[in-house]
Amino acid sequence: MNHTASRSAPSRRARRTVLLGLAVLALAGALFVIRRPLMMSAPTCMAGRWHGCLDTFNGVVLMTLVALPPAVLVAWALAHRRRAAGVDSAWRMSLAEVGMVHGTVPFVWMTMMPGGGAGVVPARVSLVPLRDLVTMGPLGIGGNLLVFAALGFFAPMRFAALASVPRILALGAGCSVLVETAQYVLRLDRVSSVDDVLVNAAGAVLAGLASRRWWRTTAQVPSDRPRPVPAPVA
Repeated sequence: MNHTASRSAPSRRARRTVLLGLAVLALAGALFVIRRPLMMSAPTCMAGRWHGCLDTFNGVVLMTLVALPPAVLVAWALAHRRRAAGVDSAWRMSLAEVGMVHGTVPFVWMTMMPGGGAGVVPARVSLVPLRDLVTMGPLGIGGNLLVFAALGFFAPMRFAALASVPRILALGAGCSVLVETAQYVLRLDRVSSVDDVLVNAAGAVLAGLASRRWWRTTAQVPSDRPRPVPAPVA
């Protein structure tokens, strides 16, 4: 049994190393593809100007990448504090909390950006399912799938009450309904569409399925309680 365990430990480390390497390569490839749009908004963002930075898609993506190292530092600080307090799964909880915020807020911000006729044109609503899906195109569908993907990926890892596919679906759909309602009430020159809700919720579910191996254990064992301290031996 010890021999089997000693062989499985290096294999797990090798698997994690490979996954980490693939993640780094994927991030580097994504940065290479979008380097030109990001560099167009970099001077404005670095100058601290709102117009041309946080009111553009390129600027929001750039600032999201700039905020990634501080987000990792915050996750590390939270995990270190929880480990010192004897909390189980400190790293998982901390990464989930930071990941939910860092991965969701920029996409919600982009969906709430006003169009050219904001406040002037009447609010538009599309309640017929699948009618707007054809006009979205691959880029629009991909963007809508990512709006609440981080929430669907990390929320069930942090909250055991959300660790099921129907609840992740309800979470993604509920958050999307709130965003679409806000777009309609604020008259942001955007179409409040049922298809947006469907695609956003589907993105949350797909991301939740990708993290299922981690949140299934969270649902079985509550991870927000400190580890019991063994009684001293007399």
